[in-house]
Amino acid sequence: MRYQILGDSDNPLLEVALAQNETIRLERGAMVYMQDVSLEGKLNANSGGLGGVFKALGRSFSSGESIFISEATGTSNEALIGIAPAVTGCIRHLDVGAKQYRLNTGAFLACDSGVQYHMIAQKGVGRVLFGGTGGLFVMETSGSGSLFVNAFGDMMELEVRPGRSLVIDNGHVVAWDSTLNYQIRIASGTFGFKSGEGLVNEFSGSGRVLIQTRNVKSLAETLTPYLPKSSN
Repeated sequence: MRYQILGDSDNPLLEVALAQNETIRLERGAMVYMQDVSLEGKLNANSGGLGGVFKALGRSFSSGESIFISEATGTSNEALIGIAPAVTGCIRHLDVGAKQYRLNTGAFLACDSGVQYHMIAQKGVGRVLFGGTGGLFVMETSGSGSLFVNAFGDMMELEVRPGRSLVIDNGHVVAWDSTLNYQIRIASGTFGFKSGEGLVNEFSGSGRVLIQTRNVKSLAETLTPYLPKSSN
């Protein structure tokens, strides 16, 4: 599998070249164009049958991820597929293998067949009270290969060092090293009302966190007063 990230920094597109019978999984609805590619929708679960259906439904309910995922397979040695995220922002390639990652809701864009993932429960009070701001579960990778994540706005890398915890607004977290310890909690005051902040992730240990410079939820709240109201 070969890839390149095309377009400008604000509206990039991921183009992947596949050999015959080579496969890549991508977020449902992310395909822009394809050539010599067979595209098939599958349940977003590692198992099939009725158990897979319930796992996919549970994943969608608890994390906000789609019930389905698309699987693209090359039908020739010159297969090509263009993939784009739903939001304006950037795309980053991550090498899975020596390092494994955890992904926040909406960060996953695509991965090759060597990368697997499963859902793990969020840690802290936020997963009980505010499932909609990050989900009850996050995605954790395993295996080895290429993983592509997307962000709203630009993507930055922050370093977490031993003895110095790092606190990040939950809506800005994209992905982090799975070796990091983290806790999701209320920023301050009563549900953050005094400071205007909601949930934060507090990371500790040694590793890196990828963040996005913009927050989709904050944008939606800013635009809501200007949207037309429905009338009866």
